[in-house]
Amino acid sequence: MPSIDTPTRAACLGEPSYVWRAGQQRRLEMILRFAEGRGRGMVLENGCGVGMYVEKLAAHGGTVVGLEYDFTRAREAHARNPHIVNAAGEALPFPAATFDLILSHEVIEHVADDAAAVREMVRALKPGGRLVLFCPNRGYPFETHGVYWRGQYHFGNKPLVNYLPRRLRDKLAPHVRVYTRRDLERLFADLPVRFVHRTVVFGAYDNIIARFPRAGRLLRAFLQALERTPLRWFGLSHFWVVERLAD
Repeated sequence: MPSIDTPTRAACLGEPSYVWRAGQQRRLEMILRFAEGRGRGMVLENGCGVGMYVEKLAAHGGTVVGLEYDFTRAREAHARNPHIVNAAGEALPFPAATFDLILSHEVIEHVADDAAAVREMVRALKPGGRLVLFCPNRGYPFETHGVYWRGQYHFGNKPLVNYLPRRLRDKLAPHVRVYTRRDLERLFADLPVRFVHRTVVFGAYDNIIARFPRAGRLLRAFLQALERTPLRWFGLSHFWVVERLAD
């Protein structure tokens, strides 16, 4: 991964949610629906950024802990919730079987060791607890995290990068992973879990709607309707719900 200087910090660590709009609200509702009441227990957001989801989840009655690797963001999140821990997701500083619900929202693609991060989240779940996971889908036609070209980082959505052979794709985007369904299955192989729900979702396209309200809303409605068809393969993010089994 490239060194994290100011221009590439967002590329390497990802950009958290700074505002709450339709896209974030939709995902919150998905999280709560599949939590099936576990959001009223012990909850962890693993990679909480500046604490937007921590704040919203806490409003539903649970004890919500946010873990954030970046100290500056952890300090900002602490202003929203007192239960913020500055640590890495590959070594969660919590005993086994602590949480009823864990949220990993567009985070595992940025960590140093995604397999270790998944193992740690499963370890920290209570039997019957659930992990709600969002992460980038390789089938999406754009690489949303930008690319490196001739030593320079180029921000923005880059078309068709994720369709290149893996080795070439990873040279252009060494700062972020992208996942197929099989990639995710490998991360959970041999772990004591069952898959409750696995699908791919499109975004909410709030930035487009802000500029072109009518056309943007039509685009969002059309793409989100594709989630009910095989064309969801082209969606923005994997959305998986995984339940911890008893040992």
